[in-house]
Amino acid sequence: MSLPLVLEQLLNGVQLGIMLFLLAAGLTLIFGIMNFITLVHGSLYMLGAFFAATALELTGSFLAAAAFAVLGSFAVGVALDLLALRHLYARSHLDQVLGTFALLLFLNDLAQVVWGPEPYFMTMPGFLSGTIPLVGGSRYPVYRLAITGAGLAVALLLYVLIARTRLGMLIRAAASNREMLGSLGANVRALMVFVFGLGAALAGFAGVMVAPLASVQVGMGDAMLITAFVVVIIGGIGSIRGAFVGALLVGVVDTAGRAFLPIAFGAFLPPRFASAAGPAIASMMIYLLMAAVLFFRPQGLFPARA
Repeated sequence: MSLPLVLEQLLNGVQLGIMLFLLAAGLTLIFGIMNFITLVHGSLYMLGAFFAATALELTGSFLAAAAFAVLGSFAVGVALDLLALRHLYARSHLDQVLGTFALLLFLNDLAQVVWGPEPYFMTMPGFLSGTIPLVGGSRYPVYRLAITGAGLAVALLLYVLIARTRLGMLIRAAASNREMLGSLGANVRALMVFVFGLGAALAGFAGVMVAPLASVQVGMGDAMLITAFVVVIIGGIGSIRGAFVGALLVGVVDTAGRAFLPIAFGAFLPPRFASAAGPAIASMMIYLLMAAVLFFRPQGLFPARA
């Protein structure tokens, strides 16, 4: 096991963690403020990727496609909130799960009607298509580093928004006591619409970032949604800091498991069994991590403070 391989997989794990944070941050904001469980977040991630691929075909500009996808995802999130989700806020969590699951199926079918069943392939921007040298002579894609940098920038902006602005003060107050905030004259309903739209925009941005690395296809967000919920549980519901730390932990553990467990099993198992057992156990590692965190800290690593 060489140092370049370890470094490359560590960078891959951080990049995956940043992608998961963009999804989990929206989920934890929505649950922490609205006490609302949504399963539609994965579809917003998918729509962001489709919006970006379509805009890139029309404009030829990756930056314009990214901007269109983020704004489009925000608009879809606001529309969903105004037309459908607001009727579920006062209902039980079971009703919320069932209602948003129906929306997930609807958006997946709608995407298949609009874009077809065949996957789209979004080309990587030319200015980010190269590689840079790493220790030991290996090379690492610039685009993956750009994803990490863009995600860290979004995390910083989100922190400034939540912790240093008047809007962030209102968001924190809504997470603590919505009724009291409303009695003080704040427009809580508009704040909730904005928060859901912000979460949708973050999911759409994650879809934009991953689109050049994987095919854009119907249902691509479903598996990511499950992993994002694992991140939220590990980090602590309602905590942006917890979502960030949890996402990095899940990304590194998942990537390291898939890269190194088959190699480790190959040392004492026949190659056929090692190649089968390694990925199977690697896919379980993030859930074992979640179980360990829940056992020692049931509220998560960084629970939100009132």
